[in-house]
Order: sequence, then C-alpha cells, then structure tokens
Amino acid sequence: MPDVFPPTRLPDRSRTRTWAVVVAACTGQFLVVLDVSVVNVAMPSMRTDLGLSATGLQWVVNAYSIAFAGFMLLGGRAADIYGRKRMFLIGLGLFTAASLAGGLAQEGWQLLAARAAQGLGAAVLSPATLTILTAAVPEGPARTRAISTWMAVGAGGGAAGGLIGGVLTDVLSWRWVLLINVPVGALVLVGAALWLAEGRAGDRRRVDLPGAVLVTAGLAAVAYGIVQTEAAGWTAAATLVPLLGGLALLGVFVLVESRTAAPLMPLRVLGVRAVSSANVSMLLMGSATFSMWYFMTVYAQNVLGYSPLEAGLALMPTSAAVVLASKAAPRIMARTGAKSLAVLGVLVAAAGFGWQSTMGVHGSYLTAICLPGLLMMAGAGLASTPLAALATSGAAPGDAGLVSGLVNTSRTMGGALGLAVLSTVAAARTGGSSGAVEITAGYALAFRTATVVLLAGAALMLLWLPGRPRRRPEERAGTAVPVGADVHAPVGRDV
Repeated sequence: MPDVFPPTRLPDRSRTRTWAVVVAACTGQFLVVLDVSVVNVAMPSMRTDLGLSATGLQWVVNAYSIAFAGFMLLGGRAADIYGRKRMFLIGLGLFTAASLAGGLAQEGWQLLAARAAQGLGAAVLSPATLTILTAAVPEGPARTRAISTWMAVGAGGGAAGGLIGGVLTDVLSWRWVLLINVPVGALVLVGAALWLAEGRAGDRRRVDLPGAVLVTAGLAAVAYGIVQTEAAGWTAAATLVPLLGGLALLGVFVLVESRTAAPLMPLRVLGVRAVSSANVSMLLMGSATFSMWYFMTVYAQNVLGYSPLEAGLALMPTSAAVVLASKAAPRIMARTGAKSLAVLGVLVAAAGFGWQSTMGVHGSYLTAICLPGLLMMAGAGLASTPLAALATSGAAPGDAGLVSGLVNTSRTMGGALGLAVLSTVAAARTGGSSGAVEITAGYALAFRTATVVLLAGAALMLLWLPGRPRRRPEERAGTAVPVGADVHAPVGRDV
C-alpha cells in the first residue's frame, strides 16, 4: 500500500516570514516606479524654489531615467553574483539616502546629482525585488498570487505618481515627493535585514562595470548635446563636443561588449530579428509616450492654472488607461497576433498625440487633457505587451531574463532621449518666452513631432517586426516549448 502524505501546511512563523518578504519586495518596486512619475507635478514648484532653467527642469526626470536604465542590466547581474539580499539592501540604502539629499537640496545641481544617485539605487534595487520574491514563495498558486501582487504594485506606483506628488506638493512642499521615501525606505531596510534570506544564482563571473558606465555616460552625453542645440545651435562646440563624445563612448561600449568574457549586453542577442526590431520599436514608442507626462503636467499648471493636486487628479484617468489597456492586451493579442496589436496600439497613441497637438491656452479639461490622454496611454498600453512578447519569443530560453531587462532599458532610454529632443523642439518654438501663448505653441509642436515619430514607428513595425514565428523542431515534435515562445498566446511575464 503506497504511502500517502497529507498536504504540507507551512507553520505560522514561516507564512509570516514569507509575506514579510513579499511586502518588502513589493514596497521596493513601488518606490522605484513611483519616482519615475511622482516629480512631474512638483516640477513647477522646484523651478521656482531652486531657480532651475527649463533645461535643468527636464534633467530632474532625465538624470533618474538615464542612470536607472543604464545600470539596470548591471544591477540584475550583480544580484545573481553577489547575492540578492545584499544588493536589495545596497540599492534601497542608496535610493533612500539619495532621496534625503534631493529633498534637502538647496541648489539645482544638488537636486540633479541626487536624482542620478536615486536612479543608480533603483537600478540595483529593482532587479532584486522579483528574484527575492520568487525565491521566497513556493511554486504554485501562492507564487502566482505573489507575482500578481508585485505586478499590480508596480503598475500602481506609476499610476499613482501624479496624485501622490500633487497631494504632497499642495499640502506640504515639493521636497516631500522625495522625502517621503526616507521613512518608508528606512522601515523596509530594517524589515529586509531581519526577514530576507540571502540567495544567489551561483554565477561567480565578474560584472561588466565598464560596459554599464560607457553606455550610461554615452547616452547622457548625447542627451546633453541634443539639449544644447536650443541655446547654441547644431554647429557650436557646446553641442558637437557632447554629441560626438557620446557617440564615441557608445562605439567603445560596442567594442567592449564584443570582446569581454561576460558582456553586459551580448551582441549576439541583437542579431535575432524579433529581439532587435521589438527593442527599436519600444525605444521609438518610449521616446514619444514618456514625455507626455512631463508636458501635460507642466501645461496643466503653467497654462491652464491647475494646482499640483488638481494636475495630479486630472491625469488619473490617463494613468488608469495605461493599466487597463496593458491588462486587456494579452486577450486581444490572442485574436489579432502580436504584430498587429503592436501596430494598432501605436496608431491609437499617435491619434491621441495628434489630438493633443491642437491644445490651446483656454482648453477645456475634457478635450485638452482627458480624452487625448486616454488615447495616448491606452495605445501605449496596448502596444507594450506584444512588443515585449515578440522580443522574448526570439530569445533563447537562457536569454529570456536578459531580453526582458533589455526591453525595459530600451523603453526607459528612449524616454530619456525623447524628452531631450522634444523639450528642445518646444523650447525652439517658444523662443525663451514665458507667455502662455508661446508655451502652448511650443508644447503643441512637441506633440506634433511625437505624432510623426509614432507614425514612423508604426511603419517600421509593419516592415520589420516578424509575423508568426516559424515552428521550432521541438514544437513540430510535440514537445514542450519554453514559456514566451508563442507570441500569440496571452502573456503573463512582467516586462
């Protein structure tokens, strides 16, 4: 008679520890995503208090985004090599300390330096959160619920950024959009030190620090050079030196990656059509959609006269649209295919940007913010999931995590470079004037430019993105296929 064992029930202490780990990981991810968007509604107050220029103001966003995206792949590799708990604590500690420094900044450069340090901390912290969570929760329904919670918290952080930033700026001051991270981060640090268990993947290869520094410095220099064109023109040394220097650094990055034993970004991955085309498409889409939050919040406050809280509330439907569209995308993709849905999503976003480009000085909330915003972000939400699915479908099973990280990097880097370009376009049209009519005309031109970028992106997707992938030998033989191989099936992978 075979032995029959009843289902194992975890002790209360073990269950308590598991959910403490889930709470710590989700809180860390919430802070990372929140700080991408929470500063948007506070920027007019930052500019007034610290005397920031229009260029300096956009670097409040870009300093965080470039450091975050540039070091994200390195952060994931470091967590596997040096230990996930250790890198979680280091990343969260740096993020919390930088938040304190930013909240206490007395000069514009101090705030920008703190935001760059925040981005570096986020790049170390974010990759560790999901691996810590999956290691702590047993495989099965419990892990599925934990991952679902982690995904919802991340999406909620981005959606809630405008509202939280508006409340803190209105009730306290802009400094609290950064200082709020300090008590929360300190509490999570103590809990993580007590409850998290150390773990690593057993990979003792060195991390590619030169590669991470080169790609981050190169992209930052290119972004700075683009911004300089507004004041100095394209042929001035102040523009050409950072532009050419940045391109040279990116060239050295490619050379280093082709020769190092453990590259940050194996170039062979980009040789796969699905991976390269989906990442370029994500970069183009991010370059347009990321800047929307910046322009919309500044337009609402500086032109329409909204308070920070009112601006945050005004963008809540837009935030909800991207979350709901992202949730609906897998079901739609099962019927339309990934390529078709990606193109459709980008065209919907382009329609929203085109509508927004008709903005006026006395625009109503419904037609100047709400409805165009819904189209812009619903389109972005519909396109992101199929692009990520296409990218991961083209990767070998051992590269799936790397490619998922690359998708995030492409989107964030595209957003940073796009904000630099579109802000320069707006500033050139404004001509240095602070009048509402001139500001509105500059922002409208930026939205028209973004519309053209998105339409070009849709055309590129039609020509370059693969359709249904060819069946692999293991599929033809009826064997199991790694998760993510069928890009037309609903996708649950967080990207």
